[in-house]
Amino acid sequence: MYRFTNDYSEGAHPSILEAMTATNLEGNFGYGCDPHCEHAAALIRQKIARPDADVHFFVGGTQTNATCICAFLRPHEAAIAAHSGHICVHETGAVEATGHKCIAMPAAPGGKLTPELVRQAVAAHPDEHMVKPRLVYVSNTTEVGGVYTTAELEALRAVCDELGLLLYLDGARLASALACGGASFEDLGRLCDAFYIGGTKNGAIFGEAVCIMNPALKPDFRYILKQHGGMLAKGWLLGVQFEQLMRSGLYEELGEHSTRMAQQLAEGLKGLGVEFLFESPSNQIFPILPDEVLAKLEGAFHWEVNATLEGGRSCIRLVCSWATQQAAVTAFLLAVEQALKDCPACV
Repeated sequence: MYRFTNDYSEGAHPSILEAMTATNLEGNFGYGCDPHCEHAAALIRQKIARPDADVHFFVGGTQTNATCICAFLRPHEAAIAAHSGHICVHETGAVEATGHKCIAMPAAPGGKLTPELVRQAVAAHPDEHMVKPRLVYVSNTTEVGGVYTTAELEALRAVCDELGLLLYLDGARLASALACGGASFEDLGRLCDAFYIGGTKNGAIFGEAVCIMNPALKPDFRYILKQHGGMLAKGWLLGVQFEQLMRSGLYEELGEHSTRMAQQLAEGLKGLGVEFLFESPSNQIFPILPDEVLAKLEGAFHWEVNATLEGGRSCIRLVCSWATQQAAVTAFLLAVEQALKDCPACV
């Protein structure tokens, strides 16, 4: 079976496995206070052009978002996000469980927040009888494959400065955003108060690297990291992985591959006349196919259903990873082509 279910089904890039094997019996200090975490953090600071950044390593994205937002906000403060944002939809209320409301706004095209949406959220919470908007949460790429450009992040930075808000970016799929014209590492270091670099969905076994640039957000962060269960005893396992990802452009290379494979799928499907629910330049695409066609593909391929539509059609989500092979892309396109031929009424 060829899987286009997600970008974390495979274990890890071979160079990461080799590095973890090579360092297996070194005997490192725990809790991220080891030479590998220190070196990985130094490589990240260099890549984002922020030698003053604090870098902390987490295991997964939900843990990262919940811990960071809890650490950055006072008890009465809230996060603004697109209604499709990960913290609003796919994290089981993790942020709310820390006592902070997520203010969900209707998303602009591409699942994005805009300065106007941020202003609307702030205007809707005018006084102390409501939570106080304090942090703007964005994902790059977004949950529907949209990508924030440098200009879009600059506009959000400007409105955050105007309204006294923090800008926090979820980089679970940052590698794909970088590959298709999204804001660069240096831009993120310049424009965000904090953001994280996703490893789990780009070649690591697990791991996310939080970068904190705003000095006001740095004190006592490790206390909250520990309190929220995010301080891994064997923290060097995270450091070793990010050492590899940050060396020789591997992180960017893997993101370019996953994005290229997904866009080959998109172009091939468009060539067959397939429509899309969302336009996505990233490693996630959202084609609309007749249910009869999808039934013919079941068993040989796996995907997620994004939405059930009228007329016996469904939007599915196809995700490519650093390990997706050309053979999988070719096989899927040939299978769709044949299924469409077998179902003239579907076309």
